[in-house]
Amino acid sequence: MTTTKLASPDPIAIQAAWAQLEQSVGPLSAIRSKREYERKVKLLNSLIDAGASDERHALAGLLDLLGELVSRYESREPQPDDAPPSDVLRLLIEANGMSQADLAAELGGQPVVSAVLNGKRAINARQAKALALRFRVSPAVFI
Repeated sequence: MTTTKLASPDPIAIQAAWAQLEQSVGPLSAIRSKREYERKVKLLNSLIDAGASDERHALAGLLDLLGELVSRYESREPQPDDAPPSDVLRLLIEANGMSQADLAAELGGQPVVSAVLNGKRAINARQAKALALRFRVSPAVFI
């Protein structure tokens, strides 16, 4: 077994890169307001549109981080008129003239689709990203 030795982190280089990233996308910290939330969701959607939901994409880690920040905010703040993810998925399936089998790839098989729609199984982060990409919505609607 070969191991790759990582170089010691350079805090000054990290600080410069972090400042440049935050200058481009805004602060990457806990969401504390509705306005920050809306900006993070907009960025999350643009990353999905850019292909970052593919875990091999260079920005997949940033998408994961944003997804966690959005999810944490949503768990703390009551979201008005939130429908259960299974209802949202059912509505999107019907609106797009699809069947459960059409989402087997995104969710991991037709039995999983059925379990999600029946409320017996929750949608995980990977599935939410795949569904968001498929339907062009925020992954937050599925979490």
